Amino acid sequence: MSDFLKKLFSDPAEGSVPMNQVPKEPFSDQLDDNIRQLEELFLVPKNDALKSRAMKIPSVNRRATVLFVAGAADTDMINDHVIRPLLASRLDGEGQLVGEIKDNILTVSGSEVIADFREAVRRLINGSAIILIDGEKSAIAADTAGFEKRSVGEPTREIVVKGPNHAFVEAVDVNKSLIRRQLKDHRLVSETVTVGNESPQDVSVLYLDNIADKELVRNVKDRLAKVDKDAILTLAALEELIEERPYSLFPSTVTTERPDRASSFLLEGHVVLLMDNSPDALIAPITFWSLFHTAEDHFLRWAYGNFARIMRLIALFIALLVPALYLAVITFHPEMIPTDLLLAIAGTRERVPFPSFLELLLLEITFEILREAGLRVPTPLGPTMGIVGALILGQAAVEANLVSPLLVVVIAITGLSSFALPDLGLSVMVRLLRFGFLFAAHLLGFVGIALGFAALLAYAVSIKSFGVPFFSPLTPHMPSSRDLFLRPILKKQWQRPESLSPQEDKRVEQRGGDGS
Repeated sequence: MSDFLKKLFSDPAEGSVPMNQVPKEPFSDQLDDNIRQLEELFLVPKNDALKSRAMKIPSVNRRATVLFVAGAADTDMINDHVIRPLLASRLDGEGQLVGEIKDNILTVSGSEVIADFREAVRRLINGSAIILIDGEKSAIAADTAGFEKRSVGEPTREIVVKGPNHAFVEAVDVNKSLIRRQLKDHRLVSETVTVGNESPQDVSVLYLDNIADKELVRNVKDRLAKVDKDAILTLAALEELIEERPYSLFPSTVTTERPDRASSFLLEGHVVLLMDNSPDALIAPITFWSLFHTAEDHFLRWAYGNFARIMRLIALFIALLVPALYLAVITFHPEMIPTDLLLAIAGTRERVPFPSFLELLLLEITFEILREAGLRVPTPLGPTMGIVGALILGQAAVEANLVSPLLVVVIAITGLSSFALPDLGLSVMVRLLRFGFLFAAHLLGFVGIALGFAALLAYAVSIKSFGVPFFSPLTPHMPSSRDLFLRPILKKQWQRPESLSPQEDKRVEQRGGDGS
């Protein structure tokens, strides 16, 4: 027994060790020693999660023990496919007993021979059953994972009128199945990278081997390997750890709850990350168009899909700039407003005691509070509270002469426009930038807005997501099917964006027309 384990057994208080410090100590040929060491590592008897079932294999007269973690393993599967086959086995005792049991006795879909305690602990916490046999220095890890999971449901954030209506769940195996149901390609690769030192989690890296850039895949896997945290519980936490600009308002990745959208990203050459406990897929790299487009754009006819994109683009500019433009016109450029409208605005603001900037800031903050309150209250009351609260507060503020009626209309249109943005990251980014444009308009009017917008564009075109320019293939210009602000018809979308450096840049052979 190693010095580490001797110290571990001599002082039970030292038994709590992180996963990365569990020794790669080989198994002993003494069954009782192996069981005792695993029980110490799982803090038995203080921890009652580790269960064991002792037995004797009749045909070879050897003692064996099956260990598993309650709540992680499927006990019915262990009973039917591990314990019963072992008790009913007819072994001759010749050859390697562990290998014979693994290959000829167990009826689980997957099993593997392991030789050390670290691998045994890792397999146990991931739902496997460990079979230890007296006199053997190796064990069998049987795949009996049985974590509870909910059934596949409909998307709640990325809702479409026309198209598939199933969403990811918290089980990574189910999510892989949903993607493979959409994308039936034998070249769809799924690799596993483990993150987290004390509570390791497996992250599945999916990509199409014939399309995705090898350097991009290597870059993603290297960033995952460099994550140094005790525990990574969800993809949301992992997203911040692998992106290069954690303080930036511009996201480096995008999440989706739709398997069809994840599959479309795979076909473009992106990398998809899946993880247990996360009902989403993480896509890398991304561009602005990944945030701007929706799954429904291609489900609708060409004219309908492009009309929706035009409305979305208008909503983006309204949500970002309209309050700042209103403030700039009222404060610095009243000559731009027709005289009748200017007199009407002046009449409504005659009794308002606050300057326009404070008035606008007050309403913006109130609207954001209502938005957050609507998300936190119980679901049946949330939408009602948001709508009724906005109506009542707006009317009360106008009657109390705290704000002008026109400003209430401006804030309402701005808020509705922000709801039209499809991606949560894009929506939050626009909401935060809106306050920046408000301060710029308050200081310099249209000049401040112009300078702020120029700085924003300069920053946006300079950043990259995993080496891919954020506004590519528009700038820098690269060959693509020009599926940007508007989309061409499907038969003209034959070229993948060169910004991703795909191995196969043609979706199909060119049949006329220029898709670049």
